[in-house]
Amino acid sequence: MSISVETRVGRKRVIVIHKKVADAVGIREGQRVRLVAQGDRIVIEPVRDAIWLALHGRKIGRIMPEEVEEESLREQERLSS
Repeated sequence: MSISVETRVGRKRVIVIHKKVADAVGIREGQRVRLVAQGDRIVIEPVRDAIWLALHGRKIGRIMPEEVEEESLREQERLSS
């Protein structure tokens, strides 16, 4: 789906992202975005935080709580020796 809207550059070069566009790409108020200059274009990308990535990002592995505890105990043992 492609959405196209026009907006005006305000004082101090502030640009307001239209609600339909922000909703389409998942940008929320207060969220950080990355601006990328590509030739004569500006690309605005949402910067995903750790919580968003944990909930929506691609899963690359699975670790069980028992494995974390075992590793913690090994590391504590190593550090106390």
